[in-house]
Amino acid sequence: MLRVALPVLAAALLTGCSIQDLDTGPSRHHTKTIELDKAEIVRVALKMGAGELSVSGGSSRLLDADFEYRRLDSEPLVSYRSTGVRGDLTIEEPSSRRFNQGDYRRDLRLNGRVPLDVVANLGAGQARMNLGDLTLRSVEVHMGVGQLNLDLRGNPTRDIDVQIHGGVGEANVFLPTTAAISATAKGGVGEISVQGLEKRSGRWINPRREHAAATIRLDIAGGVGSIHLVAE
Repeated sequence: MLRVALPVLAAALLTGCSIQDLDTGPSRHHTKTIELDKAEIVRVALKMGAGELSVSGGSSRLLDADFEYRRLDSEPLVSYRSTGVRGDLTIEEPSSRRFNQGDYRRDLRLNGRVPLDVVANLGAGQARMNLGDLTLRSVEVHMGVGQLNLDLRGNPTRDIDVQIHGGVGEANVFLPTTAAISATAKGGVGEISVQGLEKRSGRWINPRREHAAATIRLDIAGGVGSIHLVAE
């Protein structure tokens, strides 16, 4: 109960909204697609408030997105710009959107072939980011209030830099055993648990694949909550 109530209360305080302000109107659905172009690298910026976020691969386009929301002024904003070499994809909520826990769900499917730099600024709620089948260069997550499940399990063929800046809640990070790992995790207030990695000289590594062709460099700075690293 506390895990559910904490994101609700925190987001309400952050937005200056009372419980009475919550909108309970009918759900609205919106879909958005972005076609592939000739961009060789794409930066994906996610700017999310309260609710649920799901990110995965599997799109034959650059982006296939499904959104569910209640308020008319909550329609998501999706923009894409490309120089021909580098693309910038931004998905965000209108700044006028009031907090309504559970009214906003986003299901984003990205292309697995284009190299991506993913930057996510999260609000309150739950984020499930299953990125193991994407071609990643870097991942940067700024947590808000709630739970983050970041799954990088797959067969990476290039190095990946990952940074997680903790907020209030729980961060679960799943790492592949097929890659070399170099991880640090510093918690603010809470616990840090690590499975499947070995600590050496202040960092956790994957002792089974120290000299793998691809290395995941992971740095986590926790806030208030728990951090769980699992290599499997």
